[in-house]
Amino acid sequence: MRRDDGGGMYPFIRMIYQSFKFRRAPKLGLFETHHSQHYCLPWDIDIWMELNNGRTLTLFDLGRVPMSIRNGSATAARAGGFGLAVAGASVRYRKRVTTFQKIDMVTRPVGFDDKFLYMEQSMWNAKGECCNHVLIRGAVTQNRRMVPPIELLKAVDPNVQSPALPAWVENWIEADNTRPWPPTRD
Repeated sequence: MRRDDGGGMYPFIRMIYQSFKFRRAPKLGLFETHHSQHYCLPWDIDIWMELNNGRTLTLFDLGRVPMSIRNGSATAARAGGFGLAVAGASVRYRKRVTTFQKIDMVTRPVGFDDKFLYMEQSMWNAKGECCNHVLIRGAVTQNRRMVPPIELLKAVDPNVQSPALPAWVENWIEADNTRPWPPTRD
């Protein structure tokens, strides 16, 4: 296993940098938007010389983790023994992101239900065009089991209530519920 130098494996150095960078940033409410800037580095690209689709999902972590630090959910998770895991995602890729291109990332919690948290994230180029967009379904865990997200969120805000989920998020949840699990294994 090679040491992580910012490329190759998970971008630990970039995550530490983002977390350090935003440690003293103004606090966010649970449903406020976090903005961050990132560069597409040579180890983020694929054979077509653009941001790799899988790496895109990894880079979105660089927005979610600092957001959770700023809105208090990371501290509450640590204190309460909670974990957070991606339990599903729907991604749209629309514009190329190439080496050394700077992108603006927007990370916003959308709401929650009795099982999951929902967050949307997007990457924008210098022209103000949306390059890609993801809807993340996040699971809250404790003692290696999923727990209702309200258990974590009440540790941040005892009066927390989810905003109404947008219709497109509700539609995605409904459509995903029709998907068979486990999938066919032919």
